Amino acid sequence: MARCRALVEPALRERVSGLHNWPAEMAAYAFGWCEVGGAPRAGAAGKGLRQALAVLCAEAAGAPGDLALDGAVAVELVHTFSLVHDDIMDGDETRRQRPAVWKAYGTGPAVLAGDALFALAYEVLAGAPGPHGAAAVRRLSRDMADLVEGQAEDLLLESRPWTGPGAVEVGAYLRMAEQKTGALLGCASALGALLAGAPAPVVDALSAAGRHLGVAFQAADDVLGLWGDPAVTGKPAHGDLRRRKKTLPVLTALAAPHPAAARLATRLTALGPGGGEPGDAVLRELAGLVAEAGGREAALAEARRRLDLAAEALSSVPLAPAPAAELLALLPFAIGRVS
Repeated sequence: MARCRALVEPALRERVSGLHNWPAEMAAYAFGWCEVGGAPRAGAAGKGLRQALAVLCAEAAGAPGDLALDGAVAVELVHTFSLVHDDIMDGDETRRQRPAVWKAYGTGPAVLAGDALFALAYEVLAGAPGPHGAAAVRRLSRDMADLVEGQAEDLLLESRPWTGPGAVEVGAYLRMAEQKTGALLGCASALGALLAGAPAPVVDALSAAGRHLGVAFQAADDVLGLWGDPAVTGKPAHGDLRRRKKTLPVLTALAAPHPAAARLATRLTALGPGGGEPGDAVLRELAGLVAEAGGREAALAEARRRLDLAAEALSSVPLAPAPAAELLALLPFAIGRVS
C-alpha cells in the first residue's frame, strides 16, 4: 500500500490543486493534507486501499502499475466525494478523529467540495492515455450508479421496523452493502485491469473480488460502529445504535434463534423510529444483547466468508504471480481492525 500510495499521491495532489482555491482547500482537508485555512498537516491521511487495488490489479493483468494511475486517482477522488456527502447524510460530525468537512466548513460548502471531487474524477479518467479510457468511464459510471442505489437503500432502511413484515432481512442488507461499499472497491479493481488492457473475464473476476472485499469491509465497519474504541475510530461509542441504524450485527442478532434476540427486539421497538437519543446505559445494554445473540460473531464470520470468496475470484483467472500474491496479502486488511 505504501508503494502504491507513493505512485498515486503526487498525481492526486496535483489534480486537487487544480480546483478552485476554496474547494481545493476543503478537498485537501478531506484527504487529511491540511487544516482548516490550508495550513499543511502531516500524516493521518487514509490508507489508500482503493488506489492500491487499482495499481495492483493492473500489475496482476501483466502491465506496469502506472498504467492505472489515472484510474487510481479517479477512484480516490470519488471515494472522498462519497465520504464527504455520506457524513452530511448520516449527520456524522467526525471523520478520522477530527471534524467532518461539513462541520469544519458548513454543509453547503461541503456539498460543493464533494461535487468538485466527483466532476474531477471523470475529467481525470476521460483523459487517461491509451485506448481504454472510454470503457473505464463507462465502468465508473455504472459502479457509481450502484453506489448511489446502495446509499439510497441504506437511508431507507433507517425508517423500516426492526421486526414484523416490513423488517429488513439480512440478505437485503448484504445486497445493499455490496452496492454501497463493494461497488467502489470492485470499480477500483476493474479500472486497474481495464486500463491495463485485460480481457473481460479478468476484469470481471477482479471486480467480483473487490466487491466481496467491500462487503467484508462493511461488516467489519459495522462491528466497529457498535464496539469500536472511540480513541481509535474517532466516533462515539455505539454510534450506529445511537442513530438506530440497521447494521449487520443487529440484523443477524434479531434473526438468531436465541432468547436474547427477543429481548433485543423488544428493547429496539420500544425506542421507536425517532424521539430522544438513547442514554449510554441503554446503548450498552443493547450492544450486550446483540453480542449475546451472536450478532458480533455472525458479522465477523460473514466478513471472513467474503474474504474467502474474494480469494476464490482472484484464483479463477490467470494473473501475474507476484501482484496476485500482493492482492491476496491485502485482503485481510479489510477486517484486521476487528478480527
